[in-house]
Amino acid sequence: MTTVKNIYDYINSIAPYEAQEEWDNSGHLVGDFRKEVKKCVMALDATKAVCSFAADLGADLVLTHHPVIFGGINDVKSGSAVYTLANAGIAALCAHTNFDVAKGGINDNLASILELKNISHSPDSLLVYGELESEMSIDDFAQLVSDTLDCAGLRYTDTEKPIKTVALGGGACEEYASEALENADCFITGDMKYHQMLDCAENGCAVISAGHFETENKPFLMLKDKLETVFTDAEFITAPVDNPIKTV
Repeated sequence: MTTVKNIYDYINSIAPYEAQEEWDNSGHLVGDFRKEVKKCVMALDATKAVCSFAADLGADLVLTHHPVIFGGINDVKSGSAVYTLANAGIAALCAHTNFDVAKGGINDNLASILELKNISHSPDSLLVYGELESEMSIDDFAQLVSDTLDCAGLRYTDTEKPIKTVALGGGACEEYASEALENADCFITGDMKYHQMLDCAENGCAVISAGHFETENKPFLMLKDKLETVFTDAEFITAPVDNPIKTV
């Protein structure tokens, strides 16, 4: 029998929860730690739609990258994600910044999806470096990233610099841009503000802001394959959601 705690312990073994940032809220957030898990719904975010899907499915656990409880919570009202989970007896686990920095975590998986070679890590494991099979222009590489990650509205700086080495920081990692660009030809992250991208462009640096959802969703869901191998008596189901932030 697989329990919530069994799955928590496995995640802790590959992405220790003690490695999460001080401001994070990764771990067991809702429900019974001892609950048997026959169905687990996985998603990047524990949105109301994801939690309702899990309730309709009769799931026992929702496992997400981003915490369903993040920061202060003032109430738990009908229709909210937390209420839906608790009312249906569904537990919630999340693996956020501990999975960001783990070997085989978000950025390693992102490197695998983009088929980068010769992978290495920054000393704090927040960035992953890799190489393309051959040099590409920023236009061609940005198109490759967009196609591979199903991006909508990808932004990148215009530079004549050929791209061979790539630094990855999925999600919100713009504060590591300087470190990334000291060690790679191009930095891919999820969210980079306009003025920081402008500074990079002015300095001839190649930066791709590919979207928070796009740089983390597929990499997080790669955890599903590992869980299915370990917990063969539980069913792991990807919630049928797209990026809720739309662009035109």
